[in-house]
Amino acid sequence: MSKENNTIKTEPKKAVSAKKKVETKKTASAGSGKKKEKEISPMLRIRIRAYEYKVLDVSVQQIIDTALRYDVEIRGPVPLPTEIKKYTVNRSSFVYKTSREQFEMRIHKRLIDIVNPNQKVIESLTNISLPSGVSIDVKMV
Repeated sequence: MSKENNTIKTEPKKAVSAKKKVETKKTASAGSGKKKEKEISPMLRIRIRAYEYKVLDVSVQQIIDTALRYDVEIRGPVPLPTEIKKYTVNRSSFVYKTSREQFEMRIHKRLIDIVNPNQKVIESLTNISLPSGVSIDVKMV
């Protein structure tokens, strides 16, 4: 009798697990058949770079204020990874190779997206005056 009980107990477990596998396959195949359509809207992508983060934040705020004046949707500012350039230099010109100095330059970056920009926003952003040491790349995406 104990052998029959063991076989009865194990059979339903195998059947249940097989059913679960089949159900998960069905849901996965049903989800892949649907396609979502997205509306593509024009977007301005502004990348701002500077050596000093304080000057960078001031110029980002100036760009955001200019864009908000024309009631445009803004995404950002998104802080991008800081680019660090390191330079190692000998302290003396001829001898003492083991004595060296290390210098680094940090380039801080931000990203701002402006969704559905109109002509007035683009014109005002091109005429904006920013502090020296701040570089801007504007792309239409």
